[in-house]
Amino acid sequence: MSEAVAVSRRGSVCEILLNRASVHNAFDEHLIAELTGALRAADADPAVRAVVLTGAGASFSAGADLNWMRSMAAASEADNRADSLKLAQLMSVLNFLGKPTIARVNGAAYGGGVGLIACCDVAIGVESAKFSLSEVKLGLVPAVISPYVIAAIGARAARRLFITGEVFDATEARRIGLLHEAVAPAALDEAVDRCLHWLGKGGPVAQGEAKRLALRMAGMTSESQAAVDADNAALIARLRVSAEGQHGLSAFLDKRAPDWAKES
Repeated sequence: MSEAVAVSRRGSVCEILLNRASVHNAFDEHLIAELTGALRAADADPAVRAVVLTGAGASFSAGADLNWMRSMAAASEADNRADSLKLAQLMSVLNFLGKPTIARVNGAAYGGGVGLIACCDVAIGVESAKFSLSEVKLGLVPAVISPYVIAAIGARAARRLFITGEVFDATEARRIGLLHEAVAPAALDEAVDRCLHWLGKGGPVAQGEAKRLALRMAGMTSESQAAVDADNAALIARLRVSAEGQHGLSAFLDKRAPDWAKES
């Protein structure tokens, strides 16, 4: 692993750290590839009973990296589609991982960071954490992560948060189901360890089947998700190269308000 992701073992627990604290653990193509690889390696290791995903520094993940966004703004629709499919693959791998997963939400999560949380089986975060699905402010939508976020918080809450892009706190995140627990920063590790304690009592085969059962009963399978991912990748690619998407991305990168914000 390079510096983007750090993997460590604590007994039968695989701990995966988003390790780009200087940019609030923002996504770029390297982090996406390395995190996908780390998750697959943990899934294939019979000695791993559970996976804990967390962030370095003060944030869990700020979503898309600015330089990555800049390169995608200049890319073709086909390249944007291919890029979006890689992110979709990451989310699918995490969502359908055969081992129990815990999101240890140590700080703020925006955009794709919210997607990672929604893909985990259990999400425990600090009370001070802030969250946002802010893509509409750029003239975009949270297309790739939408199936997982909607599965976590429901369509009604998602409709509001998708269209407002508002920032919400850990209390609200827990109320709508994005977080299972919101605790004081000093109590975060204790809360994660308590969950790991209970996970350690279950049969690993049964846990994998129980996870697949819950997903299947909710209408989610890895096979059906592949078709959804293709459609959502095409949607975000089309929006990124659209006039509104190009204007929104340019405004964001130039640190100015888009025209529609000035008019509202």
